[in-house]
Amino acid sequence: MLDIKFVRENPDVVDKSCESRNASWDRDRFFELDERRRSIIAEVEQLQAKRNSISKQIGQLMRDGKADEAEAAKAEVAADKDTISRLDGERGEVETALTDLVCRIPNIPDESVPYGHDDTENPEVRKWGEPRRFEFEPKAHWDLGPSTGMIDFDRGVKLAGSRFYLLGGMGARMERALIAFMLDLHAEVGFKEWWSPVITNHDTLYGTGQLPKFEEDLFHVSPDFYLIPTAEVMLTNIHRGEVLDGSKLPLWYTAFTPCFREEAGSAGRDTRGIIRVHQFDKVEMVKFSKPEDSMNQLESMVAEAERVLQTLELPYHVVTLCTGDIGFSARKCYDIEVWLPSYDNYKEISSCSNCWDFQARRANIRYRDPSEFKGTRYVHTLNGSGLAVGRTMAAIMENYQNEDGSITVPEALVPYMGGVEVIRPEL
Repeated sequence: MLDIKFVRENPDVVDKSCESRNASWDRDRFFELDERRRSIIAEVEQLQAKRNSISKQIGQLMRDGKADEAEAAKAEVAADKDTISRLDGERGEVETALTDLVCRIPNIPDESVPYGHDDTENPEVRKWGEPRRFEFEPKAHWDLGPSTGMIDFDRGVKLAGSRFYLLGGMGARMERALIAFMLDLHAEVGFKEWWSPVITNHDTLYGTGQLPKFEEDLFHVSPDFYLIPTAEVMLTNIHRGEVLDGSKLPLWYTAFTPCFREEAGSAGRDTRGIIRVHQFDKVEMVKFSKPEDSMNQLESMVAEAERVLQTLELPYHVVTLCTGDIGFSARKCYDIEVWLPSYDNYKEISSCSNCWDFQARRANIRYRDPSEFKGTRYVHTLNGSGLAVGRTMAAIMENYQNEDGSITVPEALVPYMGGVEVIRPEL
Protein backbone atom coordinates (compact mmCIF):
# COMPACT_ATOMS: atom_id res chain seq x y z
CA MET A 1 0.00 0.00 0.00
CA LEU A 2 1.01 3.62 -0.33
CA ASP A 3 2.40 5.57 2.62
CA ILE A 4 -0.45 7.53 4.22
CA LYS A 5 1.88 10.51 4.65
CA PHE A 6 2.70 10.38 0.94
CA VAL A 7 -1.00 10.32 0.05
CA ARG A 8 -1.69 13.25 2.38
CA GLU A 9 1.12 15.34 0.91
CA ASN A 10 0.67 14.30 -2.74
CA PRO A 11 -3.06 13.90 -3.45
CA ASP A 12 -2.66 15.29 -6.97
CA VAL A 13 -0.07 12.61 -7.74
CA VAL A 14 -2.52 9.95 -6.53
CA ASP A 15 -5.27 11.52 -8.66
CA LYS A 16 -3.08 11.43 -11.76
CA SER A 17 -1.93 7.87 -11.05
CA CYS A 18 -5.48 6.57 -10.61
CA GLU A 19 -6.66 8.38 -13.73
CA SER A 20 -3.86 6.81 -15.76
CA ARG A 21 -4.80 3.38 -14.41
CA ASN A 22 -8.54 3.73 -15.11
CA ALA A 23 -9.02 3.63 -11.34
CA SER A 24 -10.37 5.96 -8.68
CA TRP A 25 -10.08 6.74 -5.00
CA ASP A 26 -12.21 8.70 -2.50
CA ARG A 27 -10.06 11.78 -1.96
CA ASP A 28 -12.63 13.64 0.14
CA ARG A 29 -13.21 10.67 2.41
CA PHE A 30 -9.45 10.22 2.86
CA PHE A 31 -8.95 13.77 4.11
CA GLU A 32 -12.06 13.56 6.29
CA LEU A 33 -10.72 10.45 8.01
CA ASP A 34 -7.14 11.69 8.14
CA GLU A 35 -8.18 15.00 9.71
CA ARG A 36 -10.40 13.25 12.27
CA ARG A 37 -7.55 10.89 13.17
CA ARG A 38 -5.11 13.73 13.73
CA SER A 39 -7.74 15.70 15.65
CA ILE A 40 -8.32 12.75 17.99
CA ILE A 41 -4.58 12.31 18.55
CA ALA A 42 -4.21 15.99 19.45
CA GLU A 43 -7.23 15.89 21.77
CA VAL A 44 -5.98 12.76 23.55
CA GLU A 45 -2.53 14.28 24.02
CA GLN A 46 -4.09 17.40 25.58
CA LEU A 47 -6.26 15.33 27.90
CA GLN A 48 -3.31 13.16 28.93
CA ALA A 49 -1.23 16.23 29.72
CA LYS A 50 -4.11 17.70 31.70
CA ARG A 51 -4.67 14.42 33.56
CA ASN A 52 -1.01 14.14 34.48
CA SER A 53 -0.96 17.71 35.74
CA ILE A 54 -4.08 17.26 37.87
CA SER A 55 -2.84 13.92 39.21
CA LYS A 56 0.28 15.64 40.54
CA GLN A 57 -1.92 18.22 42.30
CA ILE A 58 -4.08 15.67 44.11
CA GLY A 59 -1.37 14.63 46.54
CA GLN A 60 -0.60 18.21 47.46
CA LEU A 61 -4.29 18.98 47.95
CA MET A 62 -4.59 16.03 50.33
CA ARG A 63 -1.52 17.20 52.28
CA ASP A 64 -3.00 20.68 52.50
CA GLY A 65 -6.21 19.24 53.93
CA LYS A 66 -8.28 20.18 50.92
CA ALA A 67 -10.08 16.86 50.70
CA ASP A 68 -13.09 18.19 48.79
CA GLU A 69 -10.89 19.76 46.12
CA ALA A 70 -8.83 16.56 45.93
CA GLU A 71 -11.98 14.48 45.40
CA ALA A 72 -13.17 16.87 42.70
CA ALA A 73 -9.78 16.56 41.00
CA LYS A 74 -10.01 12.77 41.17
CA ALA A 75 -13.45 12.88 39.56
CA GLU A 76 -12.10 15.11 36.81
CA VAL A 77 -9.20 12.69 36.19
CA ALA A 78 -11.65 9.77 36.04
CA ALA A 79 -13.86 11.64 33.57
CA ASP A 80 -10.85 12.46 31.39
CA LYS A 81 -9.79 8.82 31.54
CA ASP A 82 -13.21 7.77 30.24
CA THR A 83 -13.02 10.37 27.48
CA ILE A 84 -9.55 9.19 26.48
CA SER A 85 -10.78 5.60 26.37
CA ARG A 86 -13.72 6.61 24.16
CA LEU A 87 -11.45 8.62 21.87
CA ASP A 88 -8.97 5.73 21.62
CA GLY A 89 -11.82 3.48 20.50
CA GLU A 90 -12.93 6.03 17.93
CA ARG A 91 -9.35 6.47 16.75
CA GLY A 92 -9.09 2.72 16.17
CA GLU A 93 -12.25 2.78 14.05
CA VAL A 94 -11.03 5.79 12.06
CA GLU A 95 -7.60 4.25 11.46
CA THR A 96 -9.19 1.00 10.31
CA ALA A 97 -11.38 2.90 7.84
CA LEU A 98 -8.41 4.97 6.66
CA THR A 99 -6.22 1.92 6.15
CA ASP A 100 -9.02 0.15 4.30
CA LEU A 101 -9.35 3.14 1.97
CA VAL A 102 -5.62 3.49 1.31
CA CYS A 103 -5.01 -0.22 0.82
CA ARG A 104 -7.39 -0.13 -2.15
CA ILE A 105 -5.40 2.58 -3.97
CA PRO A 106 -3.16 1.04 -6.66
CA ASN A 107 0.59 1.57 -6.74
CA ILE A 108 2.02 4.67 -8.44
CA PRO A 109 3.43 3.75 -11.88
CA ASP A 110 7.11 4.49 -12.41
CA GLU A 111 7.97 7.47 -14.59
CA SER A 112 9.25 5.08 -17.27
CA VAL A 113 5.84 3.37 -17.62
CA PRO A 114 4.11 4.54 -20.82
CA TYR A 115 0.66 6.08 -20.61
CA GLY A 116 -2.09 3.98 -22.19
CA HIS A 117 -5.66 2.83 -21.70
CA ASP A 118 -5.38 -0.96 -22.14
CA ASP A 119 -3.21 -3.81 -23.45
CA THR A 120 -3.51 -2.60 -27.04
CA GLU A 121 -1.20 0.26 -26.07
CA ASN A 122 1.62 -1.83 -24.57
CA PRO A 123 4.80 -1.02 -26.55
CA GLU A 124 7.03 -3.84 -27.74
CA VAL A 125 10.51 -3.80 -26.19
CA ARG A 126 12.15 -6.60 -28.16
CA LYS A 127 11.41 -9.76 -30.06
CA TRP A 128 13.20 -13.12 -30.10
CA GLY A 129 12.84 -15.83 -32.73
CA GLU A 130 10.58 -15.88 -35.76
CA PRO A 131 7.16 -17.52 -35.88
CA ARG A 132 7.36 -20.78 -37.80
CA ARG A 133 6.10 -20.86 -41.38
CA PHE A 134 4.11 -24.09 -41.74
CA GLU A 135 3.88 -26.00 -45.01
CA PHE A 136 0.60 -27.47 -43.80
CA GLU A 137 -2.45 -26.21 -41.91
CA PRO A 138 -1.34 -26.18 -38.25
CA LYS A 139 -3.67 -27.42 -35.54
CA ALA A 140 -4.50 -25.76 -32.25
CA HIS A 141 -3.39 -27.38 -29.00
CA TRP A 142 -7.04 -28.09 -28.16
CA ASP A 143 -7.10 -30.41 -31.18
CA LEU A 144 -3.58 -31.81 -30.76
CA GLY A 145 -4.19 -32.59 -27.08
CA PRO A 146 -7.01 -35.10 -27.55
CA SER A 147 -5.45 -36.69 -30.66
CA THR A 148 -2.18 -37.42 -28.84
CA GLY A 149 -3.85 -38.34 -25.56
CA MET A 150 -2.03 -35.48 -23.84
CA ILE A 151 -5.15 -33.51 -22.85
CA ASP A 152 -8.63 -34.79 -22.07
CA PHE A 153 -11.03 -31.87 -21.90
CA ASP A 154 -14.27 -33.83 -21.59
CA ARG A 155 -13.17 -35.86 -18.60
CA GLY A 156 -11.68 -32.77 -16.96
CA VAL A 157 -15.09 -31.13 -17.14
CA LYS A 158 -16.73 -34.32 -15.87
CA LEU A 159 -14.39 -34.46 -12.88
CA ALA A 160 -14.49 -30.81 -11.87
CA GLY A 161 -16.47 -28.56 -14.22
CA SER A 162 -15.88 -26.00 -16.95
CA ARG A 163 -12.39 -24.51 -17.35
CA PHE A 164 -10.76 -27.63 -15.89
CA TYR A 165 -8.88 -30.25 -17.88
CA LEU A 166 -7.15 -33.59 -17.43
CA LEU A 167 -3.61 -34.44 -18.56
CA GLY A 168 -2.77 -38.00 -19.56
CA GLY A 169 0.18 -39.97 -20.88
CA MET A 170 2.75 -37.69 -22.48
CA GLY A 171 0.76 -34.65 -21.39
CA ALA A 172 1.23 -35.52 -17.74
CA ARG A 173 4.83 -36.44 -18.46
CA MET A 174 5.53 -33.10 -20.18
CA GLU A 175 3.89 -31.12 -17.37
CA ARG A 176 6.18 -32.79 -14.85
CA ALA A 177 9.18 -32.39 -17.15
CA LEU A 178 8.59 -28.67 -17.67
CA ILE A 179 8.29 -28.01 -13.94
CA ALA A 180 11.61 -29.75 -13.22
CA PHE A 181 13.26 -28.12 -16.24
CA MET A 182 12.25 -24.59 -15.20
CA LEU A 183 13.23 -25.07 -11.55
CA ASP A 184 16.63 -26.45 -12.56
CA LEU A 185 17.28 -23.47 -14.81
CA HIS A 186 16.45 -21.02 -12.03
CA ALA A 187 18.57 -22.94 -9.51
CA GLU A 188 21.55 -22.70 -11.89
CA VAL A 189 21.67 -18.92 -11.46
CA GLY A 190 21.11 -18.82 -7.70
CA PHE A 191 17.38 -19.00 -7.01
CA LYS A 192 16.56 -20.83 -3.77
CA GLU A 193 13.75 -23.34 -4.28
CA TRP A 194 10.81 -23.54 -1.86
CA TRP A 195 7.85 -25.89 -1.53
CA SER A 196 4.84 -24.14 0.00
CA PRO A 197 1.25 -24.83 1.05
CA VAL A 198 -1.42 -24.10 -1.56
CA ILE A 199 -3.93 -22.99 1.07
CA THR A 200 -3.38 -19.60 2.66
CA ASN A 201 -4.96 -17.08 5.03
CA HIS A 202 -6.21 -13.52 4.93
CA ASP A 203 -3.02 -11.88 6.24
CA THR A 204 -0.90 -13.54 3.57
CA LEU A 205 -3.19 -12.46 0.73
CA TYR A 206 -3.41 -8.96 2.19
CA GLY A 207 0.38 -8.73 2.24
CA THR A 208 0.70 -9.09 -1.53
CA GLY A 209 -2.40 -7.07 -2.41
CA GLN A 210 -4.94 -9.74 -3.40
CA LEU A 211 -7.14 -8.78 -0.45
CA PRO A 212 -9.35 -6.95 0.03
CA LYS A 213 -9.67 -5.64 -3.53
CA PHE A 214 -9.63 -8.92 -5.50
CA GLU A 215 -11.53 -11.29 -3.24
CA GLU A 216 -13.94 -12.29 -6.02
CA ASP A 217 -11.01 -13.73 -8.01
CA LEU A 218 -10.06 -16.15 -5.22
CA PHE A 219 -11.30 -19.65 -4.44
CA HIS A 220 -12.55 -19.84 -0.83
CA VAL A 221 -11.83 -23.04 1.10
CA SER A 222 -13.56 -21.80 4.25
CA PRO A 223 -14.31 -18.41 5.78
CA ASP A 224 -10.68 -18.15 6.90
CA PHE A 225 -8.76 -19.89 4.11
CA TYR A 226 -8.23 -19.58 0.35
CA LEU A 227 -6.51 -21.47 -2.44
CA ILE A 228 -3.48 -19.53 -3.66
CA PRO A 229 -3.68 -17.69 -7.01
CA THR A 230 0.12 -17.81 -7.44
CA ALA A 231 3.26 -18.80 -5.53
CA GLU A 232 4.12 -15.09 -5.37
CA VAL A 233 1.71 -14.88 -2.43
CA MET A 234 3.59 -17.48 -0.42
CA LEU A 235 7.16 -16.59 -1.39
CA THR A 236 6.73 -12.88 -0.68
CA ASN A 237 5.10 -13.51 2.69
CA ILE A 238 7.87 -15.82 3.88
CA HIS A 239 9.44 -12.71 5.40
CA ARG A 240 6.23 -10.96 6.51
CA GLY A 241 6.87 -9.04 9.72
CA GLU A 242 10.63 -9.62 9.55
CA VAL A 243 13.70 -7.40 9.40
CA LEU A 244 16.19 -8.77 6.87
CA ASP A 245 19.97 -8.46 6.89
CA GLY A 246 20.76 -5.90 4.20
CA SER A 247 24.16 -7.48 3.51
CA LYS A 248 22.35 -10.59 2.25
CA LEU A 249 20.13 -8.78 -0.26
CA PRO A 250 19.01 -9.43 -2.90
CA LEU A 251 17.26 -12.70 -2.07
CA TRP A 252 16.13 -14.81 -5.04
CA TYR A 253 13.38 -17.38 -4.47
CA THR A 254 11.53 -19.78 -6.76
CA ALA A 255 8.74 -22.32 -6.33
CA PHE A 256 6.36 -24.49 -8.28
CA THR A 257 2.75 -24.50 -7.16
CA PRO A 258 -0.66 -25.21 -8.59
CA CYS A 259 -2.55 -21.92 -8.94
CA PHE A 260 -6.29 -21.38 -8.56
CA ARG A 261 -8.29 -18.48 -9.96
CA GLU A 262 -12.00 -17.85 -10.30
CA GLU A 263 -11.35 -15.87 -13.52
CA ALA A 264 -14.15 -13.52 -12.54
CA GLY A 265 -15.10 -11.28 -15.41
CA SER A 266 -13.43 -13.46 -18.06
CA ALA A 267 -16.60 -15.01 -19.47
CA GLY A 268 -16.20 -15.67 -23.17
CA ARG A 269 -12.44 -15.11 -23.17
CA ASP A 270 -10.09 -17.94 -24.25
CA THR A 271 -12.78 -20.53 -23.67
CA ARG A 272 -11.00 -23.19 -25.73
CA GLY A 273 -7.86 -24.99 -24.67
CA ILE A 274 -5.75 -24.44 -21.56
CA ILE A 275 -4.91 -20.74 -21.81
CA ARG A 276 -7.46 -19.43 -19.28
CA VAL A 277 -8.52 -22.04 -16.73
CA HIS A 278 -9.37 -22.26 -13.03
CA GLN A 279 -6.39 -24.44 -12.05
CA PHE A 280 -2.92 -24.36 -13.61
CA ASP A 281 0.71 -24.98 -12.70
CA LYS A 282 3.28 -22.22 -12.57
CA VAL A 283 6.91 -21.80 -11.60
CA GLU A 284 7.31 -18.43 -9.89
CA MET A 285 10.28 -16.18 -9.16
CA VAL A 286 10.34 -13.66 -6.29
CA LYS A 287 13.08 -11.24 -5.26
CA PHE A 288 13.72 -9.05 -2.23
CA SER A 289 15.95 -6.12 -3.11
CA LYS A 290 17.40 -2.88 -1.82
CA PRO A 291 15.54 0.10 -3.34
CA GLU A 292 18.46 1.36 -5.38
CA ASP A 293 18.95 -2.03 -7.03
CA SER A 294 15.36 -3.10 -7.68
CA MET A 295 15.07 -1.89 -11.29
CA ASN A 296 18.23 -3.81 -12.18
CA GLN A 297 16.74 -6.85 -10.46
CA LEU A 298 13.59 -6.47 -12.57
CA GLU A 299 15.60 -6.52 -15.79
CA SER A 300 17.51 -9.62 -14.69
CA MET A 301 14.25 -11.35 -13.74
CA VAL A 302 12.82 -10.69 -17.20
CA ALA A 303 16.04 -12.03 -18.73
CA GLU A 304 15.70 -15.21 -16.67
CA ALA A 305 12.14 -15.81 -17.85
CA GLU A 306 13.30 -15.19 -21.42
CA ARG A 307 16.09 -17.72 -20.96
CA VAL A 308 13.51 -20.44 -20.37
CA LEU A 309 11.82 -19.67 -23.69
CA GLN A 310 15.11 -19.32 -25.54
CA THR A 311 16.31 -22.68 -24.24
CA LEU A 312 13.05 -24.22 -25.46
CA GLU A 313 13.46 -22.28 -28.74
CA LEU A 314 10.00 -20.75 -28.58
CA PRO A 315 9.50 -17.37 -30.33
CA TYR A 316 8.29 -14.53 -28.12
CA HIS A 317 8.34 -10.81 -27.59
CA VAL A 318 8.53 -8.57 -24.53
CA VAL A 319 6.17 -5.65 -23.94
CA THR A 320 6.07 -2.93 -21.30
CA LEU A 321 2.67 -2.72 -19.66
CA CYS A 322 1.14 0.74 -19.99
CA THR A 323 -0.55 2.54 -17.11
CA GLY A 324 -3.99 1.22 -18.03
CA ASP A 325 -2.86 -2.42 -18.03
CA ILE A 326 -0.31 -2.63 -15.22
CA GLY A 327 -1.21 -4.74 -12.17
CA PHE A 328 -2.57 -3.29 -8.93
CA SER A 329 0.61 -3.82 -6.87
CA ALA A 330 3.15 -3.15 -9.63
CA ARG A 331 5.15 0.01 -10.16
CA LYS A 332 6.58 -1.31 -13.43
CA CYS A 333 5.80 -4.52 -15.30
CA TYR A 334 6.93 -6.39 -18.38
CA ASP A 335 4.91 -9.13 -20.05
CA ILE A 336 6.60 -11.85 -22.05
CA GLU A 337 4.26 -13.20 -24.71
CA VAL A 338 4.91 -16.47 -26.58
CA TRP A 339 3.84 -17.05 -30.17
CA LEU A 340 0.78 -19.30 -30.51
CA PRO A 341 -0.16 -20.30 -34.10
CA SER A 342 -3.77 -20.98 -33.05
CA TYR A 343 -4.17 -17.30 -32.21
CA ASP A 344 -1.83 -16.11 -34.97
CA ASN A 345 -0.53 -13.84 -32.25
CA TYR A 346 1.49 -13.63 -29.06
CA LYS A 347 -0.10 -14.62 -25.71
CA GLU A 348 1.16 -13.81 -22.23
CA ILE A 349 3.29 -16.51 -20.65
CA SER A 350 5.11 -14.47 -18.01
CA SER A 351 4.53 -11.21 -16.19
CA CYS A 352 7.46 -9.68 -14.26
CA SER A 353 6.79 -6.83 -11.85
CA ASN A 354 8.68 -4.52 -9.54
CA CYS A 355 6.29 -3.66 -6.72
CA TRP A 356 8.66 -1.19 -5.08
CA ASP A 357 7.81 -0.98 -1.34
CA PHE A 358 4.06 -1.40 -1.98
CA GLN A 359 3.85 -5.01 -0.80
CA ALA A 360 6.60 -4.64 1.80
CA ARG A 361 4.64 -1.85 3.50
CA ARG A 362 1.51 -4.06 3.65
CA ALA A 363 3.46 -7.10 4.87
CA ASN A 364 5.90 -5.06 7.01
CA ILE A 365 9.08 -6.45 5.44
CA ARG A 366 12.10 -4.31 6.25
CA TYR A 367 15.87 -4.57 6.12
CA ARG A 368 18.70 -3.26 8.24
CA ASP A 369 22.14 -2.23 6.99
CA PRO A 370 24.18 -0.35 9.65
CA SER A 371 26.89 0.40 7.07
CA GLU A 372 24.43 2.53 5.07
CA PHE A 373 21.86 4.02 7.48
CA LYS A 374 20.39 3.91 10.97
CA GLY A 375 17.19 2.02 11.70
CA THR A 376 15.31 0.02 9.08
CA ARG A 377 13.84 0.56 5.61
CA TYR A 378 11.27 -1.26 3.53
CA VAL A 379 12.64 -3.71 0.97
CA HIS A 380 11.47 -3.72 -2.63
CA THR A 381 9.69 -6.89 -3.75
CA LEU A 382 9.61 -8.29 -7.27
CA ASN A 383 7.79 -11.24 -8.80
CA GLY A 384 7.62 -12.97 -12.16
CA SER A 385 6.43 -16.15 -13.84
CA GLY A 386 9.19 -18.46 -14.83
CA LEU A 387 6.92 -19.75 -16.53
CA ALA A 388 3.22 -20.61 -16.66
CA VAL A 389 3.55 -24.35 -17.30
CA GLY A 390 0.28 -25.04 -19.14
CA ARG A 391 0.80 -22.19 -21.57
CA THR A 392 4.35 -23.39 -22.18
CA MET A 393 3.03 -26.85 -23.03
CA ALA A 394 0.45 -25.35 -25.38
CA ALA A 395 3.19 -23.33 -27.09
CA ILE A 396 5.37 -26.42 -27.52
CA MET A 397 2.50 -28.47 -28.94
CA GLU A 398 1.57 -25.83 -31.49
CA ASN A 399 5.05 -24.64 -32.50
CA TYR A 400 6.63 -28.12 -32.63
CA GLN A 401 3.77 -29.97 -34.34
CA ASN A 402 4.34 -32.02 -37.49
CA GLU A 403 2.13 -32.65 -40.50
CA ASP A 404 1.31 -36.20 -39.39
CA GLY A 405 -0.11 -34.87 -36.09
CA SER A 406 2.95 -35.78 -34.04
CA ILE A 407 4.80 -33.31 -31.78
CA THR A 408 8.58 -33.02 -31.63
CA VAL A 409 9.91 -32.59 -28.10
CA PRO A 410 12.27 -29.59 -27.76
CA GLU A 411 15.86 -30.79 -27.52
CA ALA A 412 16.42 -29.23 -24.09
CA LEU A 413 13.38 -31.08 -22.73
CA VAL A 414 14.23 -34.56 -24.06
CA PRO A 415 16.31 -35.58 -20.99
CA TYR A 416 13.39 -34.60 -18.75
CA MET A 417 11.04 -36.68 -20.91
CA GLY A 418 13.02 -39.86 -20.39
CA GLY A 419 14.54 -39.63 -23.86
CA VAL A 420 11.22 -39.27 -25.71
CA GLU A 421 11.86 -37.19 -28.82
CA VAL A 422 8.51 -37.36 -30.59
CA ILE A 423 4.97 -37.65 -29.25
CA ARG A 424 2.73 -39.41 -31.76
CA PRO A 425 -1.05 -39.47 -32.18
CA GLU A 426 -2.86 -42.29 -30.47
CA LEU A 427 -4.30 -44.88 -32.84
